[in-house]
Amino acid sequence: MQFSTEHAALRQTTRQFVEREITPHIEEWEEAGGFPAHALFPKLGALGLLGICKAESFGGLGLDYSYNLVVAEELGRAGCGGVPLAIGVQTDMATPALARFGSDELRHQFLRPAIAGTMVASIAVSEPGAGSDVAAITTKAVKEGDDYLIQGSKMWITNSTQADFFCVLANTSEGKPHFNKSLIIVPAHTPGVSLSPPLKKLGMRSSDTAQIFFDQVRVPQNYRIGAEGMGFMMQMLQFQEERLWGAANALGGMQTCLDLTIDYCRQRHTFGQPLINNQVVHFRLAELQTEVELLRALIYQATEAHVRGEDISRLASMAKFKAGRLMRELTDSCLQFWGGMGYMWDNPVSRAFRDGRLVSIGGGADEIMLGIICKLMDILPHRSKTTGESA
Repeated sequence: MQFSTEHAALRQTTRQFVEREITPHIEEWEEAGGFPAHALFPKLGALGLLGICKAESFGGLGLDYSYNLVVAEELGRAGCGGVPLAIGVQTDMATPALARFGSDELRHQFLRPAIAGTMVASIAVSEPGAGSDVAAITTKAVKEGDDYLIQGSKMWITNSTQADFFCVLANTSEGKPHFNKSLIIVPAHTPGVSLSPPLKKLGMRSSDTAQIFFDQVRVPQNYRIGAEGMGFMMQMLQFQEERLWGAANALGGMQTCLDLTIDYCRQRHTFGQPLINNQVVHFRLAELQTEVELLRALIYQATEAHVRGEDISRLASMAKFKAGRLMRELTDSCLQFWGGMGYMWDNPVSRAFRDGRLVSIGGGADEIMLGIICKLMDILPHRSKTTGESA
């Protein structure tokens, strides 16, 4: 990928923002179990970092996805996963369908303030019984007059306790599961919306997460994004950018983790010499850096294809799968080289070890990514039409 001076300037702007506005507060936010999104997001919005690929007519920068890649990668260097995740939800998970398919009225009411950072957005798809299996959601939106009445619940919802609106996937008919769903904007303070206490997670501690309950929540039908019944398709399109963003963000985190480990191994002396002098250590670090560069090349290839308007389902799934697996491998190896210091809760590599585990789960588990890749390679088992068994 060829980066321009504009890419370099945006990378520098993002890096400076991370160093000034995020990294110094990580310990406080991790301890608190959340960060002040309504204070941080307007600062991001003022720099244009919440609307990189969104239309200028709604406050975005109107740039292609390669610029978004740069921002995602730099946010990954923050030293925690929770705050970058929350930002990614705002930019690449809760708003892409709204930006692409929403009415002008909806985009002025919800997208514009999300890009400015004056509204916090949240995507509400997963449920207690439907995570990666999006088609299995049971939340319903039933028509009554000009409104929808929404009943159901959503689980593991990032930004939920601070959100001003949710982008909710709900069943709007009894039809086939891939054609009976719609994406609907639900303002967070609508009567009937309630939240569980914040969920206690293994990692991503600075990101607020809760379960959402919808009890006969009434919203106008014109809060639906695009045509009724097209929500599953929109969500699948939205997933491609989410997965690409997640892989790029993980890339920044892995590079930071590796850089910190190299510095530590240079400074840490064992048996009269720097730890890095041991062949088993510096060979492993070289191997991990090679793996990071291979992932970088895959992500950049997928981004270039996306910018050209090509279907990136295969490449995005591969990048997301590889990012999750490599994150687990790299942070485990780096933590080992930190020894007892790596086992401490507030160690940056320990945090990366915990936070990074989500990459193989959120936005589609590894197994879902492998299924998509197999399908696009046409190597899934063929089922017998009569017995349903593998041929």
